[in-house]
Amino acid sequence: MNPTRLLRRVVYAALALASVVVVLGAYTRLADAGLGCPDWPGCYGMLGVPESDEQIRLAEARYPGIPVEPAKAWPEMVHRYFATALGLLCLGILALAWSKGQRLFIPFTLAGLVIVQGAFGAWTVTLKLWPQVVTAHLLGGFATLSVLWWYVLSLRPAIGVIAVPKKWAQLALVAVILQIAVGGWVTSNYAALACPDFPTCHGQFIPTMDFERGFDFAQTIGPNYLGGQLDSDARVAIQVVHRLGAVIVLVVVGLLVFHLRSRPFGWALGSVLCIQWVLGISNVLFDLPLLVAVLHNAGGATLLLMVLTVNVALGQNQEPQIHNRNHSR
Repeated sequence: MNPTRLLRRVVYAALALASVVVVLGAYTRLADAGLGCPDWPGCYGMLGVPESDEQIRLAEARYPGIPVEPAKAWPEMVHRYFATALGLLCLGILALAWSKGQRLFIPFTLAGLVIVQGAFGAWTVTLKLWPQVVTAHLLGGFATLSVLWWYVLSLRPAIGVIAVPKKWAQLALVAVILQIAVGGWVTSNYAALACPDFPTCHGQFIPTMDFERGFDFAQTIGPNYLGGQLDSDARVAIQVVHRLGAVIVLVVVGLLVFHLRSRPFGWALGSVLCIQWVLGISNVLFDLPLLVAVLHNAGGATLLLMVLTVNVALGQNQEPQIHNRNHSR
């Protein structure tokens, strides 16, 4: 088999697995299963979830005061199994690229990301869902998925000319990344339902908010952050910033869609953008249904990859121009 084709297939497999890991991570977080296992990397000191009477007695003896809940422990462990497989696959990509003499920047980046992700996965449990770590872990998952997608695009033929201002595409990418970061801060601080209504918040367009506490990134580690420790005004501040960010993304990415309106990709990007808004509003109006919340997370990942695709295409458009200028000299 052609070495490039083999590498491409392995990267495709890793991309598919990373997509599953991101969705599983969202499900685990939103189902409040992040502490389904009180230790890491095992579960109550076991490779699997304790389920027999003897295993449960042993687990509760090891961790007194922390009852075994298989319904929450299994999502956490399944997420770990898939994440471990992804890590091994990314390390395999690095080894394969190295042996085939391929460019190593992206494979090294992937290897570094999955190693850091493993550390954040452990800290998520050992630091009892400290929001800074949970948000960083979420961003690391999205970063891994994005780098894999970038690798896929780099291994394929050029996407083609896209007539979009490069700075606007970059602005759209930054806006989406920041919105995902704020969304992670929303979920890690349990602020998704801080405003029970839409478009107002507690019946007001400018509710009482505590930005200082809501965005205190140096907050201390609590004994257990499950359920959150912020008061209502701080959570409202986080939720309102997320809503304002959604408006900014709508405008910035919407203008990107306008530039791409003559292409099917533009219509697809616009559709994902609209679906994200519908899912976000539905989370509020229907009291955060688990399926809708997970789909909203997956939609954010899809939107990120689509905007990244535009930026990669613009970079590919510039490469022949740079080559031609150098050749003319």
